[in-house]
Amino acid sequence: MTDVQTPATHPAPGVLSRIFRTEQDGAPGDGHEQVVLCHDRSSGLKAIIAIHSTALGPALGGTRFFPYASEEAALEDALNLSRGMSYKNALAGLDLGGGKAVIIGDPNKDKNEAMLRAYGRFVESLRGRYITACDVGTYVQDMDVIARETEFVTGRSPEHGGAGDSSILTAFGVFQGMRATAQARWGQPTLRGKRVGVAGVGKVGHYLVGHLVADGATVVVTDPFEAAVNRVRAAHPEVEVVADTTALLQAKLDVYAPCALGGALTDDVVAALGEFGTSIVCGAANNQLAHTGVEKDLADRGILYAPDYLVNSGGVIQVADEIDGFNFERAKNKATKIFDTTLEIFTRATADGVPPAVAADRLAEKRMREISALRTVLLPGARRA
Repeated sequence: MTDVQTPATHPAPGVLSRIFRTEQDGAPGDGHEQVVLCHDRSSGLKAIIAIHSTALGPALGGTRFFPYASEEAALEDALNLSRGMSYKNALAGLDLGGGKAVIIGDPNKDKNEAMLRAYGRFVESLRGRYITACDVGTYVQDMDVIARETEFVTGRSPEHGGAGDSSILTAFGVFQGMRATAQARWGQPTLRGKRVGVAGVGKVGHYLVGHLVADGATVVVTDPFEAAVNRVRAAHPEVEVVADTTALLQAKLDVYAPCALGGALTDDVVAALGEFGTSIVCGAANNQLAHTGVEKDLADRGILYAPDYLVNSGGVIQVADEIDGFNFERAKNKATKIFDTTLEIFTRATADGVPPAVAADRLAEKRMREISALRTVLLPGARRA
């Protein structure tokens, strides 16, 4: 990996074309504005910052710390996640663009103060084009360390004026989206009496379980990490635990909630959901669709899919609120609106005869296109770029 901040010089086949690809009709596409490779030899930092779009404002998105198999895999993840953030922030009504960063390494072994501070300096070098936050493998305490080198960081601890753990409103937002999906499918905005399977009970999943139990759902969970399972069992002993995702899919679920890493909705998983009668998919994981076409397969099987970047936007709403001085109740009120937006997406999908994922993309792209166009208007005293 290079020391300079430039697009990758040796990406995997097809990756470089993805960075620069744009849509013919002028709608936002896969093309990224900027991809920064970050390498600090002294700390061992290897990171990638991907800025997909600043059409609505500075690119906001978390930093993922993960032991990727290769730099190419890390780059692919950064590209996919940053694009998802553009759509998430647009649909959440935020005046923020989409970006994401990944740090290559095992957070349990490789993470240290020097590495995080070196990363913070790379974020600072972008002068506000990218604002970072927590993601898989990074926590509030890490953001406090990064903030010692840059002002462009959110999700800090309350002791440092931050919003704290964004998983709280992420889970709350997913629950609002799930309630709306239940309303659309069964006519009532509740999971009471329904069997809900949660795959992944880490940062977000264990909070989601709490909401579901309180709402009267029967909850089945799985997670490869025993500590995560034990935490849920201690808080909610009535929750059923199964060995793995395969067992979870066979548990005759009404609702399946993927809450771990992306790509969870593969062809085989969707087939299993259809075979065992699952009616709804609504979870916290990013980039759940393994490939284009899965959204149609879900619809064809009669499974109502709540687009992931729509329902999991509570976390970014929480950390975005920190930019103007964090107020939890204000952020929670904004996250509550995920319920209404989810219903709007289902209404649009039905009217247009398309899967909800397509309707969500169209609405997000419309907002990015329209708000971006406003910036062609010259304001008094301003200079055109």
